[in-house]
Amino acid sequence: MPDSILVGLNAVILAVTDETPRVLTLAGRDGRAGAAEPLQAAPGLDILPYGPLDPEADRTLELTLRNWVRERTGLELGYVEQLYTFGDRNRDPAGRAGDPRVISVAYLALVREGTPRGTERPRWRDCYRYLPWEDWREGRPELLDAEILPALEGWAGRAPTPAEESERRARIGITFGTGDFGWDAYRTLERYELLFEAGLVHESRPSDDGGRDSGLGHPMGLDHRRILATALGRVRGKLRYRPVVFELVPERFTLLRLQRVVEALVGIGLHKQNFRRLVERGGLVEGTGRLDTETGGRPAELFRFRPEVLLERRAPGLGIPGG
Repeated sequence: MPDSILVGLNAVILAVTDETPRVLTLAGRDGRAGAAEPLQAAPGLDILPYGPLDPEADRTLELTLRNWVRERTGLELGYVEQLYTFGDRNRDPAGRAGDPRVISVAYLALVREGTPRGTERPRWRDCYRYLPWEDWREGRPELLDAEILPALEGWAGRAPTPAEESERRARIGITFGTGDFGWDAYRTLERYELLFEAGLVHESRPSDDGGRDSGLGHPMGLDHRRILATALGRVRGKLRYRPVVFELVPERFTLLRLQRVVEALVGIGLHKQNFRRLVERGGLVEGTGRLDTETGGRPAELFRFRPEVLLERRAPGLGIPGG
């Protein structure tokens, strides 16, 4: 008789390359979400790297995560933090009565992109492939007004009572920044969960044969898109009070390069001079006295992170606005 609970680890490994926020994925195969994932995913859907936890042999969760990521993708993880624990009973849409309940402890890792390797076809994907409504760098996404908001309005109008309809409309306004509410880049998870509740993403209404329907954005296997949304929201929030962005840039960088990385993660454009003032006022960087001659234009000064800022104040982040 199978154990009633299985515990595993998921890794959301993020990088920013060519001004694109990227996440490392594996290709689900034969209906299985990776060699070590006990849940079933539709064939062909991307999944996040997953590894089992051996309660007897594994000393710590983080060391276990680092070891199997190295073994299965060839990548060495630097910055890692625990993200959240996912254990909803319906994580596997095809779950059967008597199947073990699978608890996944998710971790967030920030790296500079390297070439992965492994039999499970690890590959880097654009985060906005899965969450396209989150990218406002070129302005308000057309998807919002063309599909998302009309569908959400329809969902609100189908509420069983006037009070619930009012509550739904208020949630739409707060979450997607309509009416008197502005766009808040940090509500990433809330937006995905609202779309899920309204039945607008594939994961909330998978077909019986594992095929894909016309849900918004590219689906992922199981609840892995929810895990990705959780990770992106965590990174966006953390930029305000921790210098995590420096995990994603080279040791020496231009301020424009740093700005582009921040914009890629937050999904909004930032004013060049305002961003420079935020960085310099916060004492986050220092000049190196060297110039970057590969910009294709006027050489720009190279900077580096000042680790001393960690001792100078409690929340050495960028303090950027939410949108």
